[in-house]
Parts: sequence; structure tokens; C-alpha cells
Amino acid sequence: MITRTRLTVLLAAMATAGGMALAPAAQADEEPPTIRELLDKCDNGTDSCVFHPEGPGTDSMGEAHQVGDSAYNCTPDLQRSSISWADTTGESNSVGVSLSAEYGFAEVFKVSIETSYGHTWESSHTETDTTNVDVRPGEVGWVTRESQMQRVKGTYELHFPDRFHGHYIWYAPFDATGPKPDAPSTKTQHTRPMTEQEKAEHCG
Repeated sequence: MITRTRLTVLLAAMATAGGMALAPAAQADEEPPTIRELLDKCDNGTDSCVFHPEGPGTDSMGEAHQVGDSAYNCTPDLQRSSISWADTTGESNSVGVSLSAEYGFAEVFKVSIETSYGHTWESSHTETDTTNVDVRPGEVGWVTRESQMQRVKGTYELHFPDRFHGHYIWYAPFDATGPKPDAPSTKTQHTRPMTEQEKAEHCG
């Protein structure tokens, strides 16, 4: 759950009969809006909503995890097993919602990423393959996969036609991690001796 935090606020200038003057600060809300509440207003009650990326994206490898079934060799000979698998890599973000949904801030985010980095944002990517594993007698083999990921962080700038929780302008920090477009993943073959329980279950 997103905790309620006070965000950096910039008060908009407003015209008066005597010229330009800063709008007086409104009394602080006891319950200021959450980041999610602010972003729900993006293009849904705002004059403008813009995502400002903070520097280049950061690349990393996702967590290694098994894909496909395990291959048990109950024979006295070396066996080459073909393990077929399909694996989907999803996204995560600081708000905890899917950017594939039709949220105003999601569309603003995707357009900003494409404009700033020259590629689209992928909310999920599915890869399918068949990987060969050489399994020695009495052993079990399996395949793990690591996806290339990208992390982007920045700030949404929201302008409201009327005061929203006391202010015309709000800033909402946001970061997201998702599969890097068109980037190959890392597949690794593993083997180890079967346990006695595994031998009883698969070779009995």
C-alpha cells in the first residue's frame, strides 16, 4: 500500500489587478493526496500532465528462475533432454498498477519513454524456446532464464485548473521496471544428482 507522503509543491503565479503575484499558500491538508490519487487525475481533471524522465534508463538482469519441466535420467547412459518452455516477464512500478491498462498517466509515461529513449515501453514480454540439457545417469537437469530489464524513473508534473488539495501544481515521483525491448535473455542449463525421494518418485 502506498503511504501518504507530502510531495514537493510549486505554487502557480496568478494575475491580480496590480500585476503578477504569487498565489497565497493554502492551509496544508491533513490528508494530502497519495501519488496514486494524483496520477489518477492525469489527463482526467488536469490542464496538463507531463512525465519528466530523470536521466537515462538503468539496465539490469532479472532474477534467474526455472523455466519448463525438470528432466530426470533414470537410465545408465547420458541422456540429452529437450526442454520446451514459455516464460513471461512482466513489469513493476512504484504505484503498483499495470502500465498496460488504460490509465491517463500510463499513456503519458509510454509516450514520454518513446520520445526520450527512442523505443517503446513493454509491459510484458513472452519468450518461448526449446533448450537441450545433457543429463548424466542418476541426475536431474533443468533450465533457468534471466531477462534483461530496464528501469526508468522521473517525475509527473500535474497542472490543475482549480486548486486540488490546496494547490494548482503537484509533482509526483514515479519509477518503473520492465523487460527491455528486443533484448535477448540468458538461458542456463543445470544438473545435479537426484535425491533418494526423486529416484523413488521418478525412477521407481
